[in-house]
Amino acid sequence: EGDPQILIHAPSKIEEGTPGTLSFIAHPKYEHFAYTTKASVLLVAKDFKATEPIQATLIRVENVRASLAVLMQKFAEQINKAPSGISEKSEVHANASIGENVAIGTFSIVSEGAKIGAGSILYPQVFIGENVKLGEKVTIYPGAKIHRDCVIGNNCVIHSNAVIGTDGFGFAPDAEGRYHKIPQLGNVILEDDVEIGSNTVIDRASMGSTLIKKGVKLDNLIQIAHNVTLGENTVIAAQAGIAGSTEIGKNVQIGGQAGFVGHIKVADGVKVQAQSGIAAPVKEEGKAMYGSPALAYKDYLKSYAVFKNLPALYKRLAELEKKLKDTA
Repeated sequence: EGDPQILIHAPSKIEEGTPGTLSFIAHPKYEHFAYTTKASVLLVAKDFKATEPIQATLIRVENVRASLAVLMQKFAEQINKAPSGISEKSEVHANASIGENVAIGTFSIVSEGAKIGAGSILYPQVFIGENVKLGEKVTIYPGAKIHRDCVIGNNCVIHSNAVIGTDGFGFAPDAEGRYHKIPQLGNVILEDDVEIGSNTVIDRASMGSTLIKKGVKLDNLIQIAHNVTLGENTVIAAQAGIAGSTEIGKNVQIGGQAGFVGHIKVADGVKVQAQSGIAAPVKEEGKAMYGSPALAYKDYLKSYAVFKNLPALYKRLAELEKKLKDTA
């Protein structure tokens, strides 16, 4: 609705929109900006009803956020210009296998026995270890490192300085209390459509595989220990940590700075609030957890309402005890 010929060069926040930009309304609390924004185009829901005149051209869609994601990808393709071809300043081992239309940036290293799938992009300074297998259309940003024998599925994205396949934290104490390293002989497997944030580290298994299943999305600065399994379409926010051999179900949502002890199972669909500590198995699917150690979400909120007032309650209790003694 409006000018179908208008040209857009960038997205913008609706309150900071300028001519030639596109913004959106996905929540009613931002509607008032629609009447003042200078953005040229607004994405709105099909049932959006304006209560004042709007200068911007409107594009009505079934799902505003999903449509925005498509357009943001188009903008990203213009901004993030990937390397093309194989840089003369990269190092590709003679026994590595490189698929069609692969791009390898300056100072990247592809080691012996590695296989890079068709259409994959390695930005500058990427390290690919021996016998690593990359699927098709994998994107690895500068400084990321994939260590030996790891397997990366199709359409995966690994952001800068992430490390896949470091040694798991395995040590055994001797009789004198000195710790000796246990060789970590397994690998890491990322299934298709996984995205790994910057500076996130996924340890290789001691034996077998650390497994990140299809569709998992990991934020920056996350630690995934050896032999962990993350179920399909699980998402984890920054600074969370999962200890060794823990199994997280599918469609789990984990908030920032949450922590999990090792050797437990967490059921499908569980939601863990930020800074919570999971110290025992969670068997109920879809359960919401909060606190450290974590409680059921609603139980935690009720408990918090009480224990934040404990100093005042203690004072009142002491006063009541004194009155009882005085009247005894």
